[in-house]
Amino acid sequence: MSKYQLKPREVELCDKYDVIVCGGGPAGCAAATAAAREGAKTLLIEASGMLGGMASLALVNAWTPYSDHEKVIYGGLSKYVFETTKSYMPHVDKNATEWVPIDYEALKGIYDDMVTSAGADILFHSFLSAVEMKDDNTVDTIIVSNKFGLTAYKAKVFVDCTGDADLCAWAGAEYGKGSETGELQPATHCFVLSNVDEYGYNYSYGIMHPGNQNSPIHKIVEEGKYDIPDKHMCNDFIGPKTMGFNAGHVWGVDNTDPITVSKGLIEGRKLARRMRDALAEYHPKAFANAYLAATGSNIGVRETRRIMGDYIFTIEDYANRSSFADEICRNNYYIDIHNTKEEGEEQKKGKSMWSDERYGHYGAGESHGIPYRCLTPKGLTNVLVAGRCISSDRIAQGSLRIMPACLCTGEAAGLAAKIAAESDKVDVHTVDTQRLRKRLIEHGGYLPKLPTDTF
Repeated sequence: MSKYQLKPREVELCDKYDVIVCGGGPAGCAAATAAAREGAKTLLIEASGMLGGMASLALVNAWTPYSDHEKVIYGGLSKYVFETTKSYMPHVDKNATEWVPIDYEALKGIYDDMVTSAGADILFHSFLSAVEMKDDNTVDTIIVSNKFGLTAYKAKVFVDCTGDADLCAWAGAEYGKGSETGELQPATHCFVLSNVDEYGYNYSYGIMHPGNQNSPIHKIVEEGKYDIPDKHMCNDFIGPKTMGFNAGHVWGVDNTDPITVSKGLIEGRKLARRMRDALAEYHPKAFANAYLAATGSNIGVRETRRIMGDYIFTIEDYANRSSFADEICRNNYYIDIHNTKEEGEEQKKGKSMWSDERYGHYGAGESHGIPYRCLTPKGLTNVLVAGRCISSDRIAQGSLRIMPACLCTGEAAGLAAKIAAESDKVDVHTVDTQRLRKRLIEHGGYLPKLPTDTF
């Protein structure tokens, strides 16, 4: 692509905020809430017209498990969002913690209220478009584009919750991306079917996950009539006669490349239609009269950039159930890496293992810590990162990327941003993690006491 030199120009400048959070998914909502709750003047910038990220824009149908099979371990704002969303769903057991379905519309309002009641401002339909540096280590301003045109925003501390680590990467932070060959996990375009016969579903084949050998997804894929690419199938009733699907894969989508995302959205919508038609034929007791009610505004992306922080969380840390003196939350989700297209073909033949079979699951009561140092990008003094792009190796990211953990890392980043912003010399790397841990616990965070704790 050829180059074009922008002409010098002046743009409006907003410099009234202490903390600016980019990205309004789970991590960004928690970060903005936590910073504002502590008294920081906070702005949350979101590219779409709603908060919630994958659960609202991409229609991810269920929360990953919230417990370690003994107790809820994702506390603070994460637990609040989970429990409040569940309260809007009378068909869900109030004590349920495993794969609880999501009411998308309820969740949007919950996030709106949570962020604004804490005192943060929200700017919708606004895109992070550029990063201006004060020096090699300090972000001076970010450039945001919306119906105002271009506007510059200053803050003492910035929190990158874009999911793709855009702010960090454009500020010059080091990052990893995908596998050693650059391969990224496939995307999934989630969708909703309505007018599903609940009786016909519950008393026919059982769950449609491919782990159930009676699931019609096996016959659908093997016979090939509807060009369904693989057997990925997760689904839940999200309301009366209404089922949300996290099903099928779209390969070749890189969320940092809008050309591939555009092609992926088109293919994803076609795949959702084919999936509806296939289910209507192969599972008629439940889906004969179902119709495609919605597809996600965003395609569901599992990985892009991973920032290199002061600590890189590894698969060895996962395997060892590691704890850290500066840990800011716990996590116990299994290693969930979705297949390359070639691996999917091998799995159809029974020649390849799923990632959770390869790396195993935790037992009851087991979890690992996530250290604060995974939120501090190397070389940047006034930027934190939270969500699925925190500092980890590629395999471990398959566990850390889930929404409950994103909410927890977001809350920690927001609190840390406030602590750093009130310092004479802003430096996110020198935040007192004992103070941070204590404050997280005071807000309901699940952080078992460590021998190194002094509070």
